[in-house]
Amino acid sequence: MSNNLISIILAAGQGTRMKSELPKVLHKIGGKTLVERCVETVEQLDVKRLIVVVGHKQELVREVLGDRVEYVEQAKQLGTGHAVQQAEKLLFDYGGYVFISHGDHPFLTKEMFVELHRACQEQTADAALLTVKSDEYTDWGRIVRTEDGDVKDIVEAKDASPEIATSKEKNVGFYCFRAQPLFAALKKVSAGNKQEEYYLTDVIGILSEQGQKVVSVITKDYKNIIGINSQADLARADQIARQNNK
Repeated sequence: MSNNLISIILAAGQGTRMKSELPKVLHKIGGKTLVERCVETVEQLDVKRLIVVVGHKQELVREVLGDRVEYVEQAKQLGTGHAVQQAEKLLFDYGGYVFISHGDHPFLTKEMFVELHRACQEQTADAALLTVKSDEYTDWGRIVRTEDGDVKDIVEAKDASPEIATSKEKNVGFYCFRAQPLFAALKKVSAGNKQEEYYLTDVIGILSEQGQKVVSVITKDYKNIIGINSQADLARADQIARQNNK
């Protein structure tokens, strides 16, 4: 894989559903923090730059990761789109691809990153996203496709109509974007949703509406796409990590 790639890991949130004073990404599974696991996976790719977006109790995250990554601050947590925007000042002259993942998805694999990048390159796409077809993950965003089968939009579960909510194809929350179209589209994202946040997922609809190519990689790797949103999720992930000696 080209070492001209850049990776952004989102690690600024508090994680209120964890019911803990500790930032969510600093909870541990298998004896290692969630964000460390995410960073280690990206380090296997030999990327050009690895940027971590920090915010809530950022000093604790910086203490854990040290100088192995670059940091950018999201002073107010106004959503995932807003978080990514904070990195634009570091990448204003960069024309390549950017991976975006979450610091609470500890089991994403190197192969998933490679597959998303390959999809962008082979299909000359401005964005590729990882999706899964399943009756589970009911709180994940739904994928909306055109009649031709192209990715048209992602609608967050809380904003989905009853018809869209029945869609089995869900957004994992892991992307590869061409940098400049990404940051241009982020400027058009609004907070007109139930959460009053700037969603990164809205970029997909904006790119599609502009006629830019968005593709998806549908995974069947259910075990490695889990995200951590609660203490129950954490316990489940810890069990998986220990069973697999990860």
